[in-house]
This record gives sequence, C-alpha cells and structure tokens, in this order.
Amino acid sequence: MAKAIWKVEVGDEAPDFELMATGDTAGKGAARRKVKLSEYRGKKNVVLAFYPAAFTPV
Repeated sequence: MAKAIWKVEVGDEAPDFELMATGDTAGKGAARRKVKLSEYRGKKNVVLAFYPAAFTPV
C-alpha cells in the first residue's frame, strides 16, 4: 500500500508528525528520541525546513 503524500503550501498549518531526533541541540551525541510536532504546538516556535537531496549522493 502506498504512503499518503502531503502537500503543504506556505502558510498552511503543518500536519502532526513524529520523527527521531537527538535530545541534544549542541551536537554532543545525546540519545535519539521520538518527538511529535503536537508536543510543541502552541508552546514553542517550530521551523520546518526541507532540503531536497540533502545528505544524499545526488
């Protein structure tokens, strides 16, 4: 079964999602943990940035 493809336009509210992230923003190798956008909604500012082909051999 194919995954749904989300189309987000500038100014749209981002759909909730979950991803793995480091627990350390200073890059000191903290353990990875799951975070959800909804954990930050209304509490912190969140910037979503997409870099097509970043960290790939393209």
